[in-house]
Amino acid sequence: MQPTGVGRAVQAAIYSAGAYGHRPRVPVEPAALYAAARRRMSRQAWAYVAGSAGMQRTDEANQAAFQRYPIVPRMLRDVRERSLEVTLFGYDLRAPVLFAPVGVLEMAHRDAERAVATAARALRLPMVLSTQGSVPMEETAQALGANPMWFQLYWSNSDDLAASLVRRAEASGAQAIVVTLDTHVLGWRTKDLDLGYLPFAQGQGIAQYLSDPVFLDLVRARVDRRAAGSDDLDAPATPAQRPTPAAIRTLVSISRHYPGSLRDNLRSPLPRAAVETFLDVFPSPGLTWDDLAKLRDWTRLPIVLKGIQSVEDAETALDHGVDGIVVSNHGGRQVDGAVASLDALNAVAPAVGGRVPVLFDSGIRGGADIFTALALGASAVLIGRPWLYGLAIDGASGAQAVMERLVAELDLTMALCGIASVEQVTRDCLASDTLISAER
Repeated sequence: MQPTGVGRAVQAAIYSAGAYGHRPRVPVEPAALYAAARRRMSRQAWAYVAGSAGMQRTDEANQAAFQRYPIVPRMLRDVRERSLEVTLFGYDLRAPVLFAPVGVLEMAHRDAERAVATAARALRLPMVLSTQGSVPMEETAQALGANPMWFQLYWSNSDDLAASLVRRAEASGAQAIVVTLDTHVLGWRTKDLDLGYLPFAQGQGIAQYLSDPVFLDLVRARVDRRAAGSDDLDAPATPAQRPTPAAIRTLVSISRHYPGSLRDNLRSPLPRAAVETFLDVFPSPGLTWDDLAKLRDWTRLPIVLKGIQSVEDAETALDHGVDGIVVSNHGGRQVDGAVASLDALNAVAPAVGGRVPVLFDSGIRGGADIFTALALGASAVLIGRPWLYGLAIDGASGAQAVMERLVAELDLTMALCGIASVEQVTRDCLASDTLISAER
């Protein structure tokens, strides 16, 4: 076991800079972080990233749940040497923290996944690439180098396309495939609906598709059908009208994202057909547990299911031989009024009983939250919105700063609780129901 020192080191760097009049460019306090990011992002981007489903109740529940599991610090324990290291699927990780898959990163920063790869590589933390990425996975993998990388799959209604994405990810060096289960239809996201905004309709966040040979074949086939008069989508739904400025901006955005020159794409039917094709193939509400057998045929990598929220689904996942699960409600973005992710973890982790790694996301805002999730049985956690806000404020440096501080606070929380290693973070670190009732 080696001294980490990460918590004190991060603190010392901030305080030392402060002595010379330099405050953090990226705020440390969560509310200040979010406010600073909101000022840097467009109204549409902020609504898409920060918004959740319906009345936002699940997002609120995710954060409130941490108050139900108080930490009980223990004293007079030797914590001079601490280790945050964990092992997942045979790989040693510096800390039980991963960059969660987040789509359409170009809305936060023009460097998108390239910037996040720089941050992940600097911190030696795994990055989970999103199917809805703004940069082709091969480019992101190159930027990551030897750094750990997983790939998150949105399973489209084209198995050929899904298989192609998985095989590309494996060829790019992915160490696991994370299948998101909870987005087989898009949630009722009121903030986006009020703005009439879906980034994919602008050609944003579909770089994995636009770099995929199977998808591009689907696009060309669509254009060919239209040219032959056999595609009913060729008929306009309304009489031709004078283009609005918004329509022109959308056309330019779509054309910029499609491979090739902007000038040629503005004259080509392919860019618009690509967006239409994407909207046709994503998502796929017809998937069932039996489809997992196909994925086993497509890859030798560990298969992790993301979006598990019930003990019954966790047991079914194990029956189908998955290698890991992520307890998640998609940050509250899919079902309004759903169970808080932490409460789901509290039920699911004991039921799994260590048979496979149980990861966690949704609601984490600080290092103490990570500690609580670990205590409730998580093997590691995935972080999304916080580092994305750092990315919006200061690019790669901002994303790195946020994640570095989360790890630092986890380290200090462990030290203050008398814990020397992640494996010692157990339910005994949390207040019992009896103690909670007595305090109330």
